Amino acid sequence: MLRRNLLILGTGLLAAPRVHAQAFPSAPMTLICAWPPGGGSDIAMRLVAEAASKKFGVPVVVDNRPGAAGAIGHRAIATARPDGYTFGMFSTAGVAAPYLNANANTIDELEPLAFFGSDPSALQASTASGIASLQDFVTRARANPGKIKNGNDQPGGASFLAVASYEKLMNFRIQKVPYAGYAPTVTALLAGEVDSATVAIPDTIEYHRQGKLKILGVSSAERHFMAPEIPTFKEQGFDVEVGSWRCIAGPKGMPEDRLRTLRSGLLDAMRDPDFLAKARQAGFTTQPGDAATTLARWRADDQLLYTILDEAGLVKARKR
Repeated sequence: MLRRNLLILGTGLLAAPRVHAQAFPSAPMTLICAWPPGGGSDIAMRLVAEAASKKFGVPVVVDNRPGAAGAIGHRAIATARPDGYTFGMFSTAGVAAPYLNANANTIDELEPLAFFGSDPSALQASTASGIASLQDFVTRARANPGKIKNGNDQPGGASFLAVASYEKLMNFRIQKVPYAGYAPTVTALLAGEVDSATVAIPDTIEYHRQGKLKILGVSSAERHFMAPEIPTFKEQGFDVEVGSWRCIAGPKGMPEDRLRTLRSGLLDAMRDPDFLAKARQAGFTTQPGDAATTLARWRADDQLLYTILDEAGLVKARKR
């Protein structure tokens, strides 16, 4: 009888229902930012983290991993444990990086999650240059190849890629002068150290209104909401749209159910009216998009930026 009861008990244990897997997410999440605290990307990602924390119901903590033009942070994303708890910001410069640095991760090593938005590029001129308009700039640049000095990032950075794109699409050549970020670039422009610059509208609009520099145009489909008085390139006869963008990416190999949760949750968080209002107030042009939109942007820019870098003789790795 004892043996029979033990068998029945054992059968009952085997037949007991399984405990359901823990809900995801159920612990703090990490959002890696490949740039230092205080900059535009850091501010953007802290807004995303705040919105995502509310959406997922767990803390989302920003982890700044600056260095090597973003490559250090991007590697931290690509090599993170693929459990859905770690993801981070990827941007235009990250697409170009693998062609400049053999150790940089490629777009094939990351999983697209959601699109944050684009920052349209703009072209500014110093008051000392005497350049009066976009047409004036282009005319001078074509007539005097390599003479106009343009302040921008190190090769592969957002403003470097912007002016390199202008050169290719508008058929002129200028002298690129690299600086370590937008702040020193604007300082150089104000001092007349360079004739022009290609930095974002929020960094120069007040100086423009004070007459300390001149924004010649913004290379986007529509005028920038912070500078409605500044015409687009297209309005001035140049059908050119150039800008940098930010998105959210994760490591490859995440479970499909967690990947779906991440993608839908991040997109919902960035479509929230409160998030959109705060991002706009901070000067960001937000265009929340899904993973397919993100991947399409990666692939399109991969083709364009490789061509630009190759023609400039800057492809040091992964030569096609």
